Amino acid sequence: MRKVRNKHQLLKTKCRKRINGKQQTICRNTGLYIIFVNHLLFAIAVSISLLSFAACGTAKGNTTNTTANKKSETAMLTAVNPKTKDEAADLHQKLMAQENAILSENSKLWEKVFASADKGMAMNEDGKNYGDFLLKTIDGIKDQFSADELKLLNKGAEEIKEIEGKLTLLEQKFPGCGEKPSDGDMSVPAENGKPIEKDDLKKFPTFDGKDLDGNEVKSSTLFAKNTVTVVNFWFTTCNPCVEELADLEALNKQLAKKGGAVVGINSFTLDGDKTAISDAKNILAKKGVTYKNIWFDSKSKAGEFTSGLYSYPTTYVVDKNGNIVGEPIVGAITSEKQSEKLQKLIDQAIANSKN
Repeated sequence: MRKVRNKHQLLKTKCRKRINGKQQTICRNTGLYIIFVNHLLFAIAVSISLLSFAACGTAKGNTTNTTANKKSETAMLTAVNPKTKDEAADLHQKLMAQENAILSENSKLWEKVFASADKGMAMNEDGKNYGDFLLKTIDGIKDQFSADELKLLNKGAEEIKEIEGKLTLLEQKFPGCGEKPSDGDMSVPAENGKPIEKDDLKKFPTFDGKDLDGNEVKSSTLFAKNTVTVVNFWFTTCNPCVEELADLEALNKQLAKKGGAVVGINSFTLDGDKTAISDAKNILAKKGVTYKNIWFDSKSKAGEFTSGLYSYPTTYVVDKNGNIVGEPIVGAITSEKQSEKLQKLIDQAIANSKN
């Protein structure tokens, strides 16, 4: 991940990766991972808050011609030299949209690449070109692809490397050009963390699952015993997810005094994946997390709900009656504004539980 030169910049989005066997593209950033699940058009609508004209999907047909067109578009974009910050911001968005399109072009192949990436390492290190990360990963699993497939992937990775290089130059010359003009919260839906009327409350999907130690956990009893339950969806290689674990642990201790709790759901661990559970437990231990983390069947109502999430981390607040309170907190809760939104939902949930 490129360094964020403006310390107030919360999000810097780039789409990539997959999770939990679903066709997904992760948007890499400093505070949020947006995931395009199944419906690319829906994904575009979400990411368009940052990329107002982005087209993540491409038409099926002649892959060679489409790839050639993508390369031509990339060459044209990287050749542009903006003179003002506004022009740089516009180019920045177009380059990111172009990168999304490259990854969406041969999504099945890219899924293999990301599925094979080392889960123990960050998706990208500060100061390193993401294209180099992709090229290295592809080279490590090249025996899994045909010659033609390998050619397509390497071309895509080279283009992404070119795009990343241009993005870095833009950010160096025009600091903050990757930010969307706002109060600092980018790529987060306008309804993020918004309270809703009690009559509009919806139930959190039911499940019969287990915690990471194998103890049974049922939604019917989990929520009923707490005045409020903060449900945090995360996954192991999501840097913003991991970075907020300490804050969630502190929140769990605060909620315990009010009869509430934090519960984590790592999407990699669904269906009881033993390797994923081991990885998640290692990270939780390193971060000093003591609150319960659970998994359930991916085909359950809660599993389908999890698969439908478009961003990570995402945090829901649930009252004693199992009702989802307000809109989810999309992105890390570590910023002051996100924390304030979360606290309002927690207060509402506790109030609901008293009625």
